[in-house]
Amino acid sequence: MGCSPLKPSDSYSADPCYNYTVLANPWRATSYTYSSNCDTSVSWRGWYRLFINGVSAHIPDTCVAYSRCGTGITLWIRGGHPTVEDGVVTRDVCGHWNKYCCYFGSYPIKVKACPGNYYVYELATGKCVENLLGLIENSTVQVLALNDVTTFLDVVLNATEKFLDSSSADPKKLVSHGNRLLKASEKLVSMLVKQTNTSEYVNFTLDTVEGQVFMVGPKVTLDKIPRLDTTDSSVDIDLIGIAKNNNETKSAAVAFMSYNTMENLLKPDFFNTSNDTIKTMMSTVISATLPKTTNTKLTKPVNFTLRHIREFDPSGSLFCVYWNISEWIVDGCSVLKTTSSYTVCSCHHLSTFALIMQTSRRESESDSLLELLNLVCVIVGLAFFSLALLTFALCQWSPGVNNVARINICISLLLAHLLFLLTQRFLSLIRPLQVLCAVISGLLHFLFLSGFVWMFIEAVLLFICVKNLSQISSKKREVLSSGFLCVIGYLVALVVVCVSVGLVPEGYGSEDCWIKKEKGFIWSFLGPVCVILALNIIFFIRIVITLNSTLKNLNAEVSQMKQTKIMAFKTLAQFVVLGCSWILVFFSNGSKVLEILFLVLNSQQGTFIFLIYCVLNNEVRQQYRNFFRCLCCGRKQQ
Repeated sequence: MGCSPLKPSDSYSADPCYNYTVLANPWRATSYTYSSNCDTSVSWRGWYRLFINGVSAHIPDTCVAYSRCGTGITLWIRGGHPTVEDGVVTRDVCGHWNKYCCYFGSYPIKVKACPGNYYVYELATGKCVENLLGLIENSTVQVLALNDVTTFLDVVLNATEKFLDSSSADPKKLVSHGNRLLKASEKLVSMLVKQTNTSEYVNFTLDTVEGQVFMVGPKVTLDKIPRLDTTDSSVDIDLIGIAKNNNETKSAAVAFMSYNTMENLLKPDFFNTSNDTIKTMMSTVISATLPKTTNTKLTKPVNFTLRHIREFDPSGSLFCVYWNISEWIVDGCSVLKTTSSYTVCSCHHLSTFALIMQTSRRESESDSLLELLNLVCVIVGLAFFSLALLTFALCQWSPGVNNVARINICISLLLAHLLFLLTQRFLSLIRPLQVLCAVISGLLHFLFLSGFVWMFIEAVLLFICVKNLSQISSKKREVLSSGFLCVIGYLVALVVVCVSVGLVPEGYGSEDCWIKKEKGFIWSFLGPVCVILALNIIFFIRIVITLNSTLKNLNAEVSQMKQTKIMAFKTLAQFVVLGCSWILVFFSNGSKVLEILFLVLNSQQGTFIFLIYCVLNNEVRQQYRNFFRCLCCGRKQQ
């Protein structure tokens, strides 16, 4: 038999003899399995004809020699091929292994003889996976090579996506298939266990599952079993104590697996609690068993460390759960320790485990209202940012007025709020594109930081202005030129982002396409913000002191009280614009009131800038009046 790949059919008709796909060996297996014909990227449904090097061929109907064509198990059909007069017949498929021609059997396939002396065979993807699961469940093999085990695991677990498409998310089907996959996986991994006098270790890593097997024998020299680790989980178990309790063999083995896709079958919704909560799978599904161990009684509780695969919500409730045939339950498991990045679970038995978080559905509804409020506020803020920029660009200002910082504050925050708004609107499309999500979070980091730097520059300019009680002198303007300010305003933020990328490149691209909180990386943003806020507070205090001392020496013709009120109001409003609202972030601690207050103040920075520098400026108001008069006069003339 040939060893070429499979080509699926594109169309079907009533007579399979006149509707087949040219097919090289569909029964090829690479060591013990159906690894080629169980390709989950192929949709197998229909009738196929076999060709080898362009010559018509057929599946053998007598026992084929072991390891023929590089396969561990050779397959053939029992009962012979039919004649044309027989029509469509059903035949069993046998697998030759361990000197038995039909050591393995499968679900039957249909065969038909066609005029022209050739045969066609009916194949289907679902039957392939079912056959394979049936072979594993009925197998009496005790020991199997690591390559064979991983090949089997790769095939059956990769078929999950196809199963999900065909099951229409029927809970009963999900549970049934999930149970079969768990049993098949555990049985396959148990075949890696073999007798040892001391200790032995086996591990494997696939796209769908990671696993480790540790075996100890009667002459083990270890005092403590090393922690078994996968990428997202680990387990501590007293395997030596368990081995000592096995009086006959004084040996034991533990198999530990972490499934990357099992939550699609064993969903967190199967955690049966009150209906007013939302369940979220916070870890990969893990499995721990004691294969080929006579006495499986634990000498002490087993501790599992589960890394959070989703962002941790402090308001949620975490549960260490295990799978009990049809649902997740908490009996025998408890949370020992939890942080924002991982949780340690302690269990008094071994099974299939996971970490599930419950959050209130009411909180979710309030979050949706918060999102709506955020949407409205940000849109209003963007509109006033645009009006402020138009005013700065089109209106005539006094020669001593320097609007460079204010213009760049508007530009930075306008782009930041606009990008953040668009990202959240299309988050479901952006999130799967990890690179794009990380780039967006880095760009948001840069834009918000540059906004803060420009806020600091504006505070410095305001301090100089108040200290001189006049606009910046010409000498000062030469030192603080627009070009120099632009370099400072954007270069500082760019340096912070570049250093952050260099130190922790994986720190960008959270589930909200923002900076990740793991390992304290969020301080790459909050750190500079705290420094700028502290400096702005210092400048604000100095401005108040300077105003108080300077206004006493003003000309008596100037109304000291009125001037003081105006300057104090603008200074206070300026401080709000410079980011006073961000102080609320450090005190919110889950408070909805403070969150809403921060949301409103932060999103309305454009509104504050427009009110302070445009609406409260007599010259600008006069230019607005002239503009509207011209606009109204033009309409009347028409």
